[in-house]
Amino acid sequence: MQKTFIKYTFIVITAGIFLILVINLLFTWHTLELSQFHSFCTKIDQVIHTLESNQTELKILQENLDEDYLTRARAAEYVLDRQKEVSLDVSEMQYLANLLNVDELHVIDENGIIVSASVSQYVGIDMSDHPQTSAFLSLLESDNENDYLIQEAQPNAAESKIMQYVGVARKSTKGVVQVGFEPTRQLEAQSRNTYEYIFAQFPTDVSEELFVVDRSSGAVLGHSDGINQLFSAEYYQLEPLLDCKNGAFLKAANGKSIYVVSQSYADVLICAALPANILFQKLLRNTVNTFIYLLLIEAAAILVLNFLVKRKVIDGIHSIINDLSAITQGILDTTVVVGGNREFEKLSDGINTMVKSIIRVSDRISAIIEISGVPLAAFEYENGANPVFITSGLKELLDIDDKQASILCQNATLFDHYIHRIMEHPIDGESDIFQMSDAKYIRIHMSKSAKGYLGVITDVSKDIIEKLQMHYENTHDALTGLYKFRYFKDLASEKIQQMPAGKLCAVVMIDLDYFKSINDTFGHDIGDRYLQHFSATMHSMPQEHFLTARRSGDEFCMMIYDCADKAEIIRYLNMFYEAIGNAPVALSDSQSKIVSASCGYAWTDNRSADISELLSHADEALYEVKKETKGRYAEYALLS
Repeated sequence: MQKTFIKYTFIVITAGIFLILVINLLFTWHTLELSQFHSFCTKIDQVIHTLESNQTELKILQENLDEDYLTRARAAEYVLDRQKEVSLDVSEMQYLANLLNVDELHVIDENGIIVSASVSQYVGIDMSDHPQTSAFLSLLESDNENDYLIQEAQPNAAESKIMQYVGVARKSTKGVVQVGFEPTRQLEAQSRNTYEYIFAQFPTDVSEELFVVDRSSGAVLGHSDGINQLFSAEYYQLEPLLDCKNGAFLKAANGKSIYVVSQSYADVLICAALPANILFQKLLRNTVNTFIYLLLIEAAAILVLNFLVKRKVIDGIHSIINDLSAITQGILDTTVVVGGNREFEKLSDGINTMVKSIIRVSDRISAIIEISGVPLAAFEYENGANPVFITSGLKELLDIDDKQASILCQNATLFDHYIHRIMEHPIDGESDIFQMSDAKYIRIHMSKSAKGYLGVITDVSKDIIEKLQMHYENTHDALTGLYKFRYFKDLASEKIQQMPAGKLCAVVMIDLDYFKSINDTFGHDIGDRYLQHFSATMHSMPQEHFLTARRSGDEFCMMIYDCADKAEIIRYLNMFYEAIGNAPVALSDSQSKIVSASCGYAWTDNRSADISELLSHADEALYEVKKETKGRYAEYALLS
């Protein structure tokens, strides 16, 4: 009987194995194709996201630079209107250009002639002689004294050198003050928005291709392997690619099949491709592995069944009762051991099979979750009933040890209190995401029924951390770690609006003295160290009263808030200058320097005050300090 049982068991299991292999072959091919489609869609979405992010970054950069350039142009106009002798001397014009950190400075008269410039050979140029320069003549025709023109970066008329010019109308006389900048940062940002650069950030798998096709001309605009190759294969042609939105197989140059997914974006088609033989290889490996696993399972199953058939379970009724009692209390690892006769053996097998089925349900769910690779766990419990059903990953997601998990799982009430205590404190902006530690965030979804709860917990740490990191990069200067100027203005404006009655605040514009000389003498690396050293001093100020930011280059700003009176503002400014004086920066092995900084500030006790106006006043105070004596601060109100 035993031999007959094993014989038929072997035949049935073997037939089942071949049936499973056929079904697995069909489903695996579908799964591989679907998986490859989702993988390509994800990569294409990442490319699109990178393109959009780069475009946004370039736009923000240009807006910030335009604002900065316009400020410098107005500052130049302000100086030249009040100190007309500056425009009479090229060296004075060069000094003013260096002071404002601009590459060129021109004064244009009412006839459109450059009458003064920091570059002597530009004097006498007629602005109407070239389309690039003639655009600024519109400022001479305008009746608005605040009129200005910000020109895009382009080759200049004199030397065909890529420059960006900003012109403002003069207030005291008919004319234009123009400043010029080499657009290094814009060109650098534009270089990061090429397809070749973006594709280089997304490493492709073996034989995978990423490429972009113009939807108008059909030309290949970019390729993950470089653009210097022929694109004659069918899967590079526009018409076939338009039909690959949901994935399709096209012919490659060698006549073989290739799997292609395409997605439209703006005026281009972004595509991903993989030779079909790669998918076939994956299918073959999966089938062979599945066959081996099934053979091992068959062998193990036959051995186990043979052992169980041979063995007689010896136990008594009392043992059965005790074991059943333990099972009803939730101890599912209990094994009923009975013997003595065939009836007891059948009873034992029936009970153990029932318990194993319950365990297999839990294990199967946990195994499915683990195989999926998704960091999630599930739980279920009924009110007033024990124990709590959980999958294997729940302990890790909740950061609890085996002992604590055992206690919670044996008491549904304790588990309910524990889960709801976590859910009392979601993170800002999210209703179902909770922080477990500095580097762990989880999402909890719970469904309530009449009997209890069913819940799913997922690890969203990566998404949340990336979101926080993105916010930091968007709001903080990369070199110094200080706030970016645009974000600083938003925060400062909020501080003003939320300022308690009877309190004062002040905005401070800061310019580092002699920074260009340090850069020229010691190099940009030392210059960056100089900026970082100064920024560290700003960071060291009391956070409950200081808001600090980098405006651009060697220009910084800060807000001193929540002050009882102006004397307290002065005290904090003196504290700041004392900190600067106590922290020299090493410029070389044998030379160090105390940072010299000039500041202008403007204060207010009005919660309706405009931050831009305060910054402008502080900037005017800074200019007066730089003009007279460096290394000190002055108040805007004292200038009148």
